Amino acid sequence: MTILTPDPRLAVDFCGLRFNSPLVLLSGCVGFGEEYTRVKGFSNRDAGAVCLKGTTLAPRLGNSPHRICETPQGMLNAIGLQNPGVNWVVDEILPSLDFSETRFIANVSGSTVEEYEAVTRRFNDSPIDAIEINISCPNVKEGGVAFGNDPAMSARVVEACRRVTDKPLITKLSPNQTDIAANARGCIEAGSDAFSVINTLMGMAIDIESRTPVIGNNQGGLSGPAIKPVALLKVHQVYQVCRAHRIPIIGQGGICSAEDALEFLIAGATAVGVGTALFYDPLICTKINQGISNYLERHGMDSVAALIGSLSLHNPGSVKCTG
Repeated sequence: MTILTPDPRLAVDFCGLRFNSPLVLLSGCVGFGEEYTRVKGFSNRDAGAVCLKGTTLAPRLGNSPHRICETPQGMLNAIGLQNPGVNWVVDEILPSLDFSETRFIANVSGSTVEEYEAVTRRFNDSPIDAIEINISCPNVKEGGVAFGNDPAMSARVVEACRRVTDKPLITKLSPNQTDIAANARGCIEAGSDAFSVINTLMGMAIDIESRTPVIGNNQGGLSGPAIKPVALLKVHQVYQVCRAHRIPIIGQGGICSAEDALEFLIAGATAVGVGTALFYDPLICTKINQGISNYLERHGMDSVAALIGSLSLHNPGSVKCTG
């Protein structure tokens, strides 16, 4: 299927899929691909791919309010995976999406390895282009420890999902772990085709008058510009593992401009995710695409691929103490 490209130089290859732009609309920020279509001037064609809302085996109502809280240079959210369940998504929602506009990526969530496997199997028998597995969910069988914070658990989830799908499998890595590169290495061995780096950082906001957390879940995931420096470092660290295996990365965390997107590409990302920025500027993708095009023109580059992993590190050497 041919998808129109805003600028041919922006097209990237991601796990054998041609993205018409390196931009990916992130899971949880655009619903099931239709939320922003009512905004005049918005088009899914401006993104190389759209990640659908996190989907579980059975329907979920999500967390009690408040679910979202604005913070300095960021946003906390604890939606709680509210969704109608995978059968409804596959049978009712996917047929309504226009796959000629962009690529669509399912986001799989679960509370057990078996649930991840079942949801992935259901999406495998659908027109979805790729599957992203959100391993930041807590494992109820292990006392609530998040899959993504334990390399062995992460690998188990990837391995289970790999068994039941031949679609590109993207593992969404948590920053809330000791060694993200080691986790990435284990996930590659288990069968991951790509990574999303990073998921949100955990944070809290407090109402000082009531002396209670603002978020009904007490804590939530922090996104937005505040986490960009952390996300850039994590992308760079994971890229060191991925480049030898030609494993692509969707870099994400605080991208609000073309300059932000370019930093992630230079750090090693093949594609870049836009999420929180959409809430205050639904048309930001058009601006980011144009900014990347302008950069390529200014530097005499004929494709985004020339930027990926082009970071030149300093050699700081050693500093002598005197006196």
